[in-house]
Amino acid sequence: MTKSKKSTPKLSVFQTFKTKNREFTGEAMRQRGIITHLAMETLPTKKTRTAIAHRLAEKNGTTWQNIYSGIFRDLDEILLPLNIVEESGRLPIKRGPKALQEQGVPYYQLTEGGLLVAASLSEMGRERVRIMKDFFEKNTSSKDKDLRSSMLTLLGVAPNFVSSLLRRYVESYGEGKIDRLVPFDSEHVRKALDESLTIQRELLEGFSSLSNAEKEPILNFLKKVS
Repeated sequence: MTKSKKSTPKLSVFQTFKTKNREFTGEAMRQRGIITHLAMETLPTKKTRTAIAHRLAEKNGTTWQNIYSGIFRDLDEILLPLNIVEESGRLPIKRGPKALQEQGVPYYQLTEGGLLVAASLSEMGRERVRIMKDFFEKNTSSKDKDLRSSMLTLLGVAPNFVSSLLRRYVESYGEGKIDRLVPFDSEHVRKALDESLTIQRELLEGFSSLSNAEKEPILNFLKKVS
């Protein structure tokens, strides 16, 4: 009997139940929790598998032992192979198996692609704009300087638009519509986004051509319905 091939790793942060398309799956929630935790935490001791398990267990009202295996699998089989998370270093330990004492316990950090995913997650709260700014300022792998400059400018005036764009971009990656997260460039953004961006561009171009007198009632209307 031949061995079955391993399935291709898949980012599931926007995966929802088939019968409840607004409710994230358990896998999605774990991956979102891991990425959010690594984006917010700075201490190496708080970025190990066990520390992540403790934090997520506390948030979900369960024991860390119950979710450790899921976190281990998400890190080792999905987030690390997809280069969303990377090992940042090793912490020495004094107890446990000799091999583990010699090698130390790994702790993790987000890669450039991981930072992009974190920027797309609503759990980041007020930190979301900072994460998005950090990503675009550090998006050195992309040669698309116009896109980078445009995103930083838009962050100052329309952060929710940038957030929506990043969410759709990460969703497209999870759906296999694009084959990588970084470099973040115009070509991959075009492949990832649907007609909603075309509609928004039409609105922006049309609105900018109007006189101030014509703009005012439109702005008033949008304020009332949003």
